[in-house]
Amino acid sequence: MSGENQRVDAPRTASPAAVPRPPLPHAPAPVQASRARRLAAPALTLAGAVAAFAYVGAVDPNEPGHYPVCPLFRLTGVLCPGCGGLRSAHAFATGDLPAALGANAVAVAGYLVFAVFTALWLLRAFRGAPAPRIALRPVHWWGIGALVLAFSIVRNLPFGSALAP
Repeated sequence: MSGENQRVDAPRTASPAAVPRPPLPHAPAPVQASRARRLAAPALTLAGAVAAFAYVGAVDPNEPGHYPVCPLFRLTGVLCPGCGGLRSAHAFATGDLPAALGANAVAVAGYLVFAVFTALWLLRAFRGAPAPRIALRPVHWWGIGALVLAFSIVRNLPFGSALAP
């Protein structure tokens, strides 16, 4: 046995959780960011969205030559879920909600969800609360995806032509 590798067990020690630790010194309280700093991200996000809607509201996508054509529609003739989104944004920005819904109802729902989320984000940042989180379960995300897919399929069928832009 002298030439063989022998396993030697190390003496057992207490687990780290069982070893008493000295008390930690009092940690300083987290520094609260200034109100302007907390509002910067939601305000800049809102400013970007307002600028985008102002541009689309001023430059009509119904006039040819201002925006590119959807590549899926150009190559296949199939309307994607976003087709009509710029026309919808133009109508929404100019206050024509029925035309916005007619161009792309899913996009209008997205604009409204974005508006509510941004307003909540601004309010929470103003109060010093953490930013809101979208905490949907996977089944809800799958449901949203299924609705968008159904919208895309139906708007390409003859009986769903009312959903086409």
